[in-house]
Amino acid sequence: MGSIPITRSIIPNPVPAEEGSDSPQISDLSALGEWFSRLVIEWQRRHGRHDLPWQQSRDPYLIWVSEVMLQQTQVSAVIPFFERFIGRFPDVGALASADTDEVMRHWSGLGYYARARNLHRASRQIRETFEGRFPGTSAQLATLAGVGRSTAAAIAVFAFGERAAILDGNVKRVLARSFAVEGWPGERHVEKRLWSLAESLLPSDAGIVSYTQGLMDLGSMLCVRGAPRCAQCPVADGCVARATSQTTRYPAARPRVDRPRRRASFLVIRAADEVLLERRPPQGIWGGLWSLPQCDGDAAIEEVCRERFGVCVRGVRQLSSFEHGFTHFTLEITPWVVEVEPAAVMVFEGDVGWW
Repeated sequence: MGSIPITRSIIPNPVPAEEGSDSPQISDLSALGEWFSRLVIEWQRRHGRHDLPWQQSRDPYLIWVSEVMLQQTQVSAVIPFFERFIGRFPDVGALASADTDEVMRHWSGLGYYARARNLHRASRQIRETFEGRFPGTSAQLATLAGVGRSTAAAIAVFAFGERAAILDGNVKRVLARSFAVEGWPGERHVEKRLWSLAESLLPSDAGIVSYTQGLMDLGSMLCVRGAPRCAQCPVADGCVARATSQTTRYPAARPRVDRPRRRASFLVIRAADEVLLERRPPQGIWGGLWSLPQCDGDAAIEEVCRERFGVCVRGVRQLSSFEHGFTHFTLEITPWVVEVEPAAVMVFEGDVGWW
């Protein structure tokens, strides 16, 4: 693969031209896009992934479910969940007709449960707004719950062949390193720059599916966070981070901030051999899931149990506290085992509480 020098008119800190090189000088993003996309497409067709369960069909429903599951989750972890989920909900109608508990049960263990709630909500949007037919453009797909710009574009590319740019975490890393994009991708101006690059590099003719999959594969297989495999990368000759030996610099890490701390008590309310579970509010952490009842860290445990659940407390025992980290805060959890009279347990209406 010949070295392709890139001029300062395209990116900062350009790869210097080799003296006597026969490689064409790239002086505009159009030419750069043709070079970049061609190499990504060729590499993906030879070395990319082709056997993932959702790649065997252009069914937008299957692609949508896979794209949502792949948000913040590695491919290897997603595959068994995807197969189980599709086995129970084979089409958007089956998902829309299911109750929330069943959807959450089939998502259990995959984490980031807001994705499952949005998936279920969006399936009902499709049934009600689109008369059960899957939206056919990225613009329409972006109106669905939980479907952002990049996910909508990915679905539209793989299902309908739409020429649209994606920008998930893997692609951000590839572009940030290739073109020395300064700053943390979570900052608005950095993300705007990356979107501009992503759109400028799209192939002008056929190959959008291979190109899009290729960018994803490059980010997850070669241009990884810790030690990128530059020797195998199809666009390494034009990568500024590699040329300047600064692959660890790009993309910049999230700025460090002190996460606030919160305290909460979780109640293990036991009546003989039964334990009380409570459905959490639909919004917030673990939204809509069944959980041990929670109260403020300074609350009087016996009073909370009596007033909130109508139980007669026989004894309370504190267990060791532990921490759980979330993106924006750290939660210090103190569990309390609360023994109550079995004969006095409350019967809950609806799905608020469950023994």
